[in-house]
Amino acid sequence: MPQFFLNKRLIILLVSIIILVALIGFSLKQREELTWPEQFVKDTVGWAQTLVSRPAHSIAGFFENVKDLQNTYEENKELKSKLNDLAQLKADVQSLEDENTKLRDVLDKQESLRDFEPIQATVIGRNPERWNELVIINKGSTSGIEANMSVITSTGLIGKVKNSRQLTATVQLLSSNDSTNRVSAEIIGDEKFYGQIEGFDKEREMLLLRKIPYEAKIKEGQTVQTSGLGGLFPSGLIIGTVEEVVPDEYGLTQTAYVKPSADFYDIEHVMVVKRTMTQPILSDMMGEEEEKE
Repeated sequence: MPQFFLNKRLIILLVSIIILVALIGFSLKQREELTWPEQFVKDTVGWAQTLVSRPAHSIAGFFENVKDLQNTYEENKELKSKLNDLAQLKADVQSLEDENTKLRDVLDKQESLRDFEPIQATVIGRNPERWNELVIINKGSTSGIEANMSVITSTGLIGKVKNSRQLTATVQLLSSNDSTNRVSAEIIGDEKFYGQIEGFDKEREMLLLRKIPYEAKIKEGQTVQTSGLGGLFPSGLIIGTVEEVVPDEYGLTQTAYVKPSADFYDIEHVMVVKRTMTQPILSDMMGEEEEKE
């Protein structure tokens, strides 16, 4: 009797395995339609996935929207702060302009050493052998350009007009080693100090600002600009920044190495600056009396 039940169980197991294999093979066979049990299981699983995924996506989207809203709030706060600063700056500028106009009216001073008229020009010629000395521009005397007018780019002073013809003019760069190529300059800081641009160090590619008072405390990074006191250049034209200050050979004054703000190597478009204030006679500035006729 026990042997019979054992054989019966074995037979049921074998039949079940055969049926399972048959069902697997049947399900793997390419068919146009699924059986109703398969379709029921598939629909049930799909419905359950939808039921779970929708709330999950909704929750994830909610937290993502909250994060975006927080980022937008922070950006809006920062933009408002910048806008307030800009408005304050604009108000300060307007206030200073109004104050400057009133002071000029009170002093009856309509001219300034900073006043000038710019004349646009383009570089049309440059000698490779004198690349760091001269450039030729496409404007001349017919455009109002005269000798000794200062020449600038968008970044700073580059030199002065050496000579002017009818349609062209030659510009002498500050990087030229001409001993007569000098610029009266001032160093901007808590206290102003004056000196004179004389020469160019080719190895360091820096201008030499000489005759600075020995007691002057000059720091690296201070701005150097034209003083307007030399008789040729308007004041306020940017020349460069101080890189190093050393005593001169006699120890009586100091010399500053100035990194030019303009690029002397690559020059395309320039502005010739016509100073509007009356220029002094150079011989008067040197203490020489004019010859009597």
